[in-house]
Amino acid sequence: MAGEPQKKQHLSALVGHTNGLTKPASLVTVAGVRSGAAGSGAAAAGGGATSKKIVIKNFRERPTLADNYTRDTWQKLHEAVKAIQSSTSIKYNLEELYQAVENVCSYKASPTLYRQLRQVCEDHVKAQILQFREDSLDSLLFLKKINKCWQDHCRQMIMIRSIFLFLDRTYVLQNPMLPSIWDMGLELFRNHVISDKSVQTKTIDGILLLIERERNGEAVDRSLLRSLLSMLSDLQVYKDSFEHRFLEDTNRLYTAEGQRLMQEREIPEYLHHVNKRLEEEADRVVTYLDHSTQKPLIACVERQLLGEHLAAILQKGFDNLLDENRIADLTQMCQLFNRVKGGQQLLLQSWSEYIKNFGTTIVVNPEKDKDMVQELLDFKDKVDHIIEVCFQKNEKCINLMKESFETFINKRPNKPAELIAKHVDSKLRAGNKEATDEELERILDKIMIIFRFIHGKDVFEAFYKKDLAKRLLVGKSASVDAEKSMLSKLKHECGAAFTSKLEGMFKDMELSKDIMVQFKQYMQNQSDPGNIDLTVNILTMGYWPTYIPMDVLLPPEMVKLQEIFKTFYLGKHSGRKLQWQTSLGHAVLKAEFKEGKKELQVSLFQTLVLLMFNEGDEFSFEEIKTATLIEDSELKRTLQSLACGKARVLNKCPRGKDVEDGDKFIFNGDFKHKLFRIKINQIQMKETVEEQVSTTERVFQDRQYQIDAAIVRIMKMRKTLGHNILVSELYNQLKFPVKPGDLKKRIESLIDRDYMERDKDNSNQYHYVA
Repeated sequence: MAGEPQKKQHLSALVGHTNGLTKPASLVTVAGVRSGAAGSGAAAAGGGATSKKIVIKNFRERPTLADNYTRDTWQKLHEAVKAIQSSTSIKYNLEELYQAVENVCSYKASPTLYRQLRQVCEDHVKAQILQFREDSLDSLLFLKKINKCWQDHCRQMIMIRSIFLFLDRTYVLQNPMLPSIWDMGLELFRNHVISDKSVQTKTIDGILLLIERERNGEAVDRSLLRSLLSMLSDLQVYKDSFEHRFLEDTNRLYTAEGQRLMQEREIPEYLHHVNKRLEEEADRVVTYLDHSTQKPLIACVERQLLGEHLAAILQKGFDNLLDENRIADLTQMCQLFNRVKGGQQLLLQSWSEYIKNFGTTIVVNPEKDKDMVQELLDFKDKVDHIIEVCFQKNEKCINLMKESFETFINKRPNKPAELIAKHVDSKLRAGNKEATDEELERILDKIMIIFRFIHGKDVFEAFYKKDLAKRLLVGKSASVDAEKSMLSKLKHECGAAFTSKLEGMFKDMELSKDIMVQFKQYMQNQSDPGNIDLTVNILTMGYWPTYIPMDVLLPPEMVKLQEIFKTFYLGKHSGRKLQWQTSLGHAVLKAEFKEGKKELQVSLFQTLVLLMFNEGDEFSFEEIKTATLIEDSELKRTLQSLACGKARVLNKCPRGKDVEDGDKFIFNGDFKHKLFRIKINQIQMKETVEEQVSTTERVFQDRQYQIDAAIVRIMKMRKTLGHNILVSELYNQLKFPVKPGDLKKRIESLIDRDYMERDKDNSNQYHYVA
């Protein structure tokens, strides 16, 4: 408040000189004191000083005042007050005036003095209203005039209070019904100036006009606004006279502005405007509005610019912002929606719908199958970044994202699981030079996050097992560490039962290495070890995918070696049966061309075809088929890889990309290649629809067994159970999606096989048959 620091300085000067003023006689005169350690110390120092006693004496007589003292003193004080009010110099010393007030109060004239002071102040304040009666004053001049009047009044009351401080701190303080001198000044100004209808209307209108101009971008006198609004607040009319109208105007302004700008502007631009408006209003509260206005003011802006348009904002711009990955605009949207009741919930609903819709377009379109998993990974990265930056890792947002991913990824049963398995295969296969070990580990972690959302994890397992077998048997695995890391992730996610067969495959490969060490030692003791180096992988049938055996005609040297190995192995492990899988075999052949010797890495079928050319330079398709007994489609792929691929060790007649019946094949003696050891890749037969269906059907068959086992397990424990409760128990136990109709079929099947029976009186009740 203006003048307050000056008041304190003046008071301290006055208080510092009060000792020289006349005071009433003392009640007690202290003749001597003996107490505590100080008294003891004095006695010790003085050698036994005698104790002193307190002597109580009578009051001195109060001096009498002259008859006209009170009147003369008031005259002096009145003159001083008028001088302060007219801003002229005071004749008397302020200390003298303060002493005069104290003396008057000491002789019980305080009520009269307070009444006289109030009257003088009231007369002066009443006279001020005349200057505001002029109609010629424009709004700004009027505001400046009322502000000057208020500032003068405050300064005057501070000076007056400092002179009458003794009155304020004694008589007024002891009478709770009386306002202090400062509060009296406020009351008079409120009653006679600001409560005047004309003055108050002009003042409030003027203030509102200035604020409106500022909102429209004009520069206004903020210090004037601050002073006037502080005046209204001090006079306790701020809320009733100003705030109500101010909030009405604000509501009207932003209602119209919100409706207009929602039509005219794009959503990012609109949100930027809303944010700017909120900052402006918050700044007004800090700069000149009363702090109590902040909550209703900000709520009004939020309601009219945001709350009324939440659905429209989301519909008009949310999906576009997400599609274009406009992080800054999305962050602003999230922050603004969080400010409005119901805003966060609406935003999260739209967020969930967007994820479901966008994800569904990736998953359900068969044309996108090739890139489905990579698109899902990219989409998940994008979503995670938005959650971290825009939603500030909001827990509800994260949970909704997980639910949405789980919803859309399972709209197409089985296929996502199959494609995720194949994607992992592409990353773990040798020749994948896209990533370092650390990057590969990060990729696998991301794939596992997507894997968690799929329901048909057994479908993933079936395809993953088939691809893992290829990688292990053909030596196409990029890294054993990466393979085991992936296995560990699957085990952690799905449990030991899920990975037991996969772990068994790795165990078989390690045992096979040990067996081959022993076999090589065994071969060294043979009388005719031969010139072929044989390596065999012993596979436990239950761990590995089911392979259809292919009977082909092997050269006598290979047959002999097979028999030797069979004798060796069964000699160590009696009661076992060996079944040779020729489709998985591969070999290294030494070949001689005009350019020189080369080593060819080939499959067993390629080996059988190439070995024929030791006996001649040209053979027809039918001759090769008769000599090797390789099945037609397999033989065509084999010949295609040798005669139509990059490394053409055979020439085909007639030329062409495909092998047909009647084609002839000639040894290519002119074959050239910059490498000494050449890997001739088998033409990969694209996985046919039949093979995919076959794998899926095997999974389906496995599920039937699991459902049967679960039903029997539950019935054995519960003995008797109603149909609905049994189905509910099955849903809790089974880890794959299943339809009620499938469960009903399995129950009927078990009833037919006498594992359980229906209750005779209640067809929905089942009994376990021991």
